[in-house]
Amino acid sequence: MKAEVLDTNWMAAGNCANKSPDFFFPSDGVGVELARQVCETCPVKMQCLEYALANRIDHGVWGGTSERERRRILKRRGAERRAAAQAVS
Repeated sequence: MKAEVLDTNWMAAGNCANKSPDFFFPSDGVGVELARQVCETCPVKMQCLEYALANRIDHGVWGGTSERERRRILKRRGAERRAAAQAVS
């Protein structure tokens, strides 16, 4: 798993590759929506999201998601893993 977490080669294919990184670290909701629009049709959107989740990146827009959305995804995945573990035992 570590190799996947550190692999960033996919970033060069992202819609964001030619944008300023600051664009994806907005200070308001309007900025988040603008960043999401760039992510909407990105060919590496899922890799970006999984990278942010795996690395627990808690700032900025990654894979078209806000910090709050990524926290929810991680919380949901944790609950799903716990439920699956209980079902097995």
